[in-house]
Amino acid sequence: MKKLVLPLVLISAYAFGQDNNTNTGVSFLEINSDFSYKMLEPNEDLRKVRILMEERKKGVLNDRKLIIGGALIALADYQVSNIDSKFGYLMRHPTATNQIGKEVSEAVLHSFQTSFTYSANNWIAAHAELLYNPQQSFGSGVITDLQRNLIQLRKAYVAFGDLNKFPVYGALGKMDAPFGQMGSVSPFTNSTMWHTFGGLGYGAQVSFQKWGLHATVMAVQGGAQFRALNTPVGDSTSVPSKINNFTADVNYTIHMGNEMRLVAGGSYVHGSAYCHTFPVFHFNPCPSENPASTFYGRFIIQDRLLLQGSYGITAEVWQGTHNPAPPLDVFEAHKVSSMDVGAKYFLNKTGKVIYAASAEFSNFRAGPDGSPWERQNQIVVGFQGKMQNATKLFLELFRTEGFAPLNWISGSSDFAPFPPGVTHSERDAFSHGIVLGAQVTF
Repeated sequence: MKKLVLPLVLISAYAFGQDNNTNTGVSFLEINSDFSYKMLEPNEDLRKVRILMEERKKGVLNDRKLIIGGALIALADYQVSNIDSKFGYLMRHPTATNQIGKEVSEAVLHSFQTSFTYSANNWIAAHAELLYNPQQSFGSGVITDLQRNLIQLRKAYVAFGDLNKFPVYGALGKMDAPFGQMGSVSPFTNSTMWHTFGGLGYGAQVSFQKWGLHATVMAVQGGAQFRALNTPVGDSTSVPSKINNFTADVNYTIHMGNEMRLVAGGSYVHGSAYCHTFPVFHFNPCPSENPASTFYGRFIIQDRLLLQGSYGITAEVWQGTHNPAPPLDVFEAHKVSSMDVGAKYFLNKTGKVIYAASAEFSNFRAGPDGSPWERQNQIVVGFQGKMQNATKLFLELFRTEGFAPLNWISGSSDFAPFPPGVTHSERDAFSHGIVLGAQVTF
C-alpha cells in the first residue's frame, strides 16, 4: 500500500493542476513561448517592463503563476574587410582578439537566455533573466576563454501595478533604461543607435500610461552602470554609492482610423557613457556627467508596414575624443550622436510561417570631419520567417563603414596600448558580410 502513495499523490497533483493556462500539468508552473519571446528577444522591442505590464493586463500572466522561458540564438557568418583586422560589425566585439586578417567566418552559439517571471498577485510581479553571451561579453580573451563564458544575471526586477485598474506602474531592480527608440527592424542585428545610447542599470522607474500617452522616469544608480549611464560619485569616482542619474521618456500614440498609427516621442538622460577624458576606457571615472537627448517616431500601417527613425546627441563634447599628441591633436573634441532609419514589411499576416523583409541604416558619430574616429555607419538588409510566434530563422546582409571602438577610440598615452599620436580607429575601413541563424524560444 505504501508503494502506491507517491504515484497516487503525483497523479492527484497533476489532475488538480490542469487548467486552460497550464501546459506543464503543475498548477503554478507554465511554459508560454509567445510571452517568453516578447521578453527575451534582444533587438526588436527593448521596453521589457512595459511589455510585462501589458501582458499582465491582457491576462497572460496569472496570479501565483511562474512562467519559465528560454531563448537560444545560433548563427553562421562570413565577413570581409578592406583593412587587416578592422571589422566594425558590432554584434561581436570589434577587436583583433575576435577577428584577424581580412576574411573571417564562424559557426557559433551567439547566446542563450533563461527567464523566470512570477506574479505574486494582481499588482506585484517579478522577472529575472540569466544570459550567456560569449560573443558580446566584456570578459577578456577569445570567445573560448573562461572570462567570456560566464553566466550573468542580465536583468532582474520587481514590477508593481495593475493597468486594468490604475494607469501608473513601476519597477525596482536591474533593467534597461527607458531612453529613446532602441528597437531595430532587423531580425537579429541591433542598431548602432542601441550600441551608442542603450543603457542597462540599477534603479527604480515609474510610468504613466493612458489616453495614448506613455511617460517614464527612472532614477539610476551613479557610477558607470554596465558601461553606459555614467555619472561621477563623490571625488570623481565611479563607485555607485549614490542615486544621482536619471532618464525621462515620453511618447504619444495617434490612431488614424483602424489601419494606421503614429508614435512620436523624446527622451533625456542626465549622464550618458560619453564623459571620459583622454584616454577613453570603459568604466573609468568621469570628472562630470554628459547628458544626452533623443527624439524618435514610428509609423505603422495595417500592422504590416513599419517605418521608424530616431536621432540622439550628447549635450557636451566628449572630452576623450581629443588626443593631445601630434599629429592627432588637430582634431578637436566632438559631441557624440547617432541616427537610425529603418523599414520592415510583413509579406503575410497569417499562416504557419510569417515572413518579413527589412532594411536599416544607423550610425555613430564621435569626431570632426576627417578624423579617424569620425563615424561608424551600419547598413543591414534582413529577411526572416517566424513560426509559432517563438521560433525565427533569419538571413542578413550587412555593411559597416568606419572602425571606431569606444575603448581607446582616439588613442592612448604612455605607449600602452598605442604610442602617443596613434589610434586604432580608422575612418576609411569598411567591412561587409552575411549572417544566417535561428532564434528558438520556449
